Amino acid sequence: MITLYSYPELFGVADNNGYGLKVFAFLKLTGVPFTHRHIFDASGAPRGQLPYIDDDGEAIGDSETIIAHLIQRYGLAIDSGLTLAQHHTDHLITRMLDDLYWVMSYSRWQDEHYWPAFHDALLAQHPGLSEDALRSAQEFNSMRYYYQGIGRYAPADAYARGLADLQVLADIIPSNRFLHGPAPTTVDAAIYGFIANIYFFPIETPLRQFVAARDNLIDHCMAIHALVSATPPAEQYAGAH
Repeated sequence: MITLYSYPELFGVADNNGYGLKVFAFLKLTGVPFTHRHIFDASGAPRGQLPYIDDDGEAIGDSETIIAHLIQRYGLAIDSGLTLAQHHTDHLITRMLDDLYWVMSYSRWQDEHYWPAFHDALLAQHPGLSEDALRSAQEFNSMRYYYQGIGRYAPADAYARGLADLQVLADIIPSNRFLHGPAPTTVDAAIYGFIANIYFFPIETPLRQFVAARDNLIDHCMAIHALVSATPPAEQYAGAH
């Protein structure tokens, strides 16, 4: 049995981190049974990062590595119909989402315009969190942003990077369909992981304002959300701990 360990839900999405939500959506789209355990403490995870899975005693971290493992081990055909060019496109989009992650995270933890709303939402939905724990997480993230580079940007310049990434997605995602056709593939799960974590958050960052004004991004997000939100009888969930 597979257990997915990822950050807790927030604002109606199954993980408030784009990478964890990406893996969650992939598992749901492929129909692989799994247990979902929400945790805050990543110290026991491979490389100290979430998400990770435990697959019959084998711990595997990194969302791309997790998905590659699942495809190979379980013979999943979600991407089997893609051309080489489409695989290359997916690789480029995945790397671009890595860039978008930093801007999205920056908007929550560092930008003082939006941090209070994010802080209050976390405490409201997860009352077991302490003020000290949140402040420690904010300080840790601030250090990460500084060494990654985004923390040295003025807010307008940081958001310009994220908006450029979102513009690419807005330009390439077709209306009323998934990226490569009528059926979703892995890259659609990846896109959903990040767009849902922007769109469903009622915090009016420049990123959310952009997404909310693009019908094709909303339609794509809602289509994946509808596919992954229903809980099949075989799935088991464990609460946050």
